Amino acid sequence: MSTLALIAAEYRSAAEALADLDLDAATIADTLESIGGELEAKAQSVAFVVRHLEANAATMQAWAATAAARAKAEQSRADYLREYLSNTIQACGIVKISGPGVALSFRASHAVVIDEPALIPRQYMRQADPPPPAPDKLALMAAMKLGELVAGAHIETRQSLQIK
Repeated sequence: MSTLALIAAEYRSAAEALADLDLDAATIADTLESIGGELEAKAQSVAFVVRHLEANAATMQAWAATAAARAKAEQSRADYLREYLSNTIQACGIVKISGPGVALSFRASHAVVIDEPALIPRQYMRQADPPPPAPDKLALMAAMKLGELVAGAHIETRQSLQIK
């Protein structure tokens, strides 16, 4: 079975060769149609594969979103149970529990609590780096469509394959 690229190369080669010959238009059209049929069939087969892969990708993205939501719910439930366990054990005055496969204990830790952010001295504040400037393609498109010449940019017409 030939690849789409090979069939396309044969089609272009045949079209160029036929253009050089002194043949009537019907003969050229019939010859190209016989080659074009194989090209069209192969292109349709490739398009079916593209559709299949896009459908798989969409399914996987939906599954990933569902899995992420489930993971978040599981983590939330684990956090709740951890706090419940901690509060219950502390309320009973227990500081350590050991058993097969699990050991529970408490350790001291320190955390800074911000009561009034506005009162914190500037030397203790962090400032995130601003994002670097980036071209606004929508504004550029609007300006250039109105005839404005913008250095460093141009409008390009592209062909986008539509598979329906």
